[in-house]
Amino acid sequence: MIEVRDLTYSYPGTAAPALRAVNLSIPRGQVVGIVGANGAGKSTLCYALTGYVPHFFAGSMSGTVRVDGRDIGKVPLGQLAAEIGLVFHNPFNQISGARLTVLEEVAFGLENMGVERGAMLPRALTALQATGLEHLTERSPYSLSGGEQQRLAIAAILAMEPSVMVMDEPTSQLDPVGTREVFAVLRDLARSRRATVVVAEHKLGWLAAFSDRLIGIHNGEIVADGTPQEVFSSERIDEWRLGQPLVTKVGRAVEVAEGRPRTGLLPVTVEQALDALS
Repeated sequence: MIEVRDLTYSYPGTAAPALRAVNLSIPRGQVVGIVGANGAGKSTLCYALTGYVPHFFAGSMSGTVRVDGRDIGKVPLGQLAAEIGLVFHNPFNQISGARLTVLEEVAFGLENMGVERGAMLPRALTALQATGLEHLTERSPYSLSGGEQQRLAIAAILAMEPSVMVMDEPTSQLDPVGTREVFAVLRDLARSRRATVVVAEHKLGWLAAFSDRLIGIHNGEIVADGTPQEVFSSERIDEWRLGQPLVTKVGRAVEVAEGRPRTGLLPVTVEQALDALS
């Protein structure tokens, strides 16, 4: 589904690459989390997977990014929108300003795609229901809270039913309940529609619970690639500044307190920790 080969990219006017020789393959239907410190290259990788690099941000790029066999560096950004959805970190940047209500905002992308009017309303309402905004259809997008605007940005992309969804910290303004609901929607999207979902997040516990796979980035390079347990149990986790879920830190602290050497995989979810303790 997604094939990245020898991707190196530098923003205009910068001396050091934001991404360095990235190679990555993501199959259809997989939920992939991207982890790393601030400035590691997570957002840039999201932009590269959706065509915003190099079409929107320009800069210097070498290597290729292919989605369903197409080199997206050679496909106009407008043609990619129906197949590859991107949710930005700041939802305010994603509100079009061209529509007056939440429902109209979600349907706006479908209008641009030329979807038949009879099909637009059901798709928009389904997306709003999935993100818990069905009761706000007549509200102005600008009257919503930050968390509600974040849900709106996600709903607008869901309505377009892309085969690839890339999300840059999509739950940064959501509480734990909202975060759980969004991750559940993304997981269901991958399972029911065979969509490929890529999520860059700092909420490591949620990524560990919902992702099939994690990609760790450090200084623009992929340094870890595996299951959440494999990545968060790495002995080099601190060196790479990838962080760990709280339950993983507790698991390691218990090993240290008991004088046990690190062996095998550490727990990354509460369920795994309970199994280990029992």
